[in-house]
Amino acid sequence: MLDLVTLARPARLDKSEVDELAEVFEDRSPQELLRWAIDRFGLRLAISTSFQTDGMVLLDMAWRIDPGIRVVTVDSGRLHQETYDLMEEVRDRYGIQIEVFYPETAALQEFVQTNGINPFYRSTPLRRSCCDIRKVEPLKRALAESDAWISGQRREHSATRQGVRKLEIDRTCDGRLKLNPLADWSEDRVWDYVRANDVPYNALYDRGYTSIGCAPCTRPTEPGEDPRAGRWWWEQDTPKECGIHWNFEQAALVAQAAAQFDQLLAGERS
Repeated sequence: MLDLVTLARPARLDKSEVDELAEVFEDRSPQELLRWAIDRFGLRLAISTSFQTDGMVLLDMAWRIDPGIRVVTVDSGRLHQETYDLMEEVRDRYGIQIEVFYPETAALQEFVQTNGINPFYRSTPLRRSCCDIRKVEPLKRALAESDAWISGQRREHSATRQGVRKLEIDRTCDGRLKLNPLADWSEDRVWDYVRANDVPYNALYDRGYTSIGCAPCTRPTEPGEDPRAGRWWWEQDTPKECGIHWNFEQAALVAQAAAQFDQLLAGERS
């Protein structure tokens, strides 16, 4: 088994090391994984957060371990005012200098001039292009100097995330290490932590939102709906992903496989 203390420190870990570490940390707490990562990567580690509850829990945990933890976020230019308000509250509460990354001006200007201000409602390809420009590319710049980053992905989120591991090689961002410390947590457990530790959270959750992205692309959900049903709600039978965690082709294949598996299970029960 890998020695977590004396592990050699190359710039990147290879797949076999990541696989073994994923097994080691599967039954360990998020704080244990965060503590290891902070010690292992130091300033080459970053938390990327959109300030949803999952990200806020991780920010709070990491800050308690290392108040100097690097925190990055992407401002797509279309966020809810409540998200900006929370960012200010986080700065005041934790004393963290949040690094905010924006879309490239020229690329965004060309996209809007060609397609209009809200083209994502017209087609899925246009929505994907908008996400690429406003979210995916800025995050790549944010993580350019990092060897590892922390994500709030949980297996409960969606079919495309059911198999997420606590450590994995990033599929979309230059092959660096991605950490998902809350992968095995439930929504209830996330909120239990928020309440027990008085963690700030986005006011939109109190108005029926269960997943919060850009303002034009997010709506509240109804009781019983999938938590991510409020994201790009006008799209049917497409993965609820922006491209940060999965490219769209990968996400579609995973979602299709998950749906087929669910159908097989339903057939066995009937």
